[in-house]
Amino acid sequence: MGVESQKMNEQNTTRGLTADHIKNAFSDAVLKTEIFRNQLVVFIQRESLLEIMTWLKNDPIMYFDFLVDLTAVDYIQMNKSPRFQVVYNLRSMRHGHRLRVKVPVPENDCRVDSVYPLWKSANWMEREAHEMYGIGFTGHPDLRRLLTPDTFSDYPLRKDYPLRGKGERELLLPEGS
Repeated sequence: MGVESQKMNEQNTTRGLTADHIKNAFSDAVLKTEIFRNQLVVFIQRESLLEIMTWLKNDPIMYFDFLVDLTAVDYIQMNKSPRFQVVYNLRSMRHGHRLRVKVPVPENDCRVDSVYPLWKSANWMEREAHEMYGIGFTGHPDLRRLLTPDTFSDYPLRKDYPLRGKGERELLLPEGS
């Protein structure tokens, strides 16, 4: 077996053990797992988010000590239900593995628990997802807007927001600018 084949085999074994380890710990809360573009993706119930994320950070086998990214996805044009997902990309610096966690979020109760207490880097990422998609992060200390004026009331990254906007430029800029 070549060196590259051996590395791929070790990575797949590690990913398999990681998925099994998560499923064994949270069998009721894991909706499904999949490998997408050679990365493990775990779909979990929203109600178990903080518990699972705390475990993923503190478990010695997992030890996901770095929140790489947090974003949201709007599936309205794909007719998926629920409409939104919050997506977390985690990395274990100690073990060198990555994990993507996806949490379905219904439009009529558009909120999840904040992971800010676990990873301080979530601060601006949660604020941006809140501002752009309208997803609330329960327990976040400060969900002020980052990119749009305080008077702005829409969510520009939602797929039902018009491409040309809703006339904000005319309303926000003084005449003659």
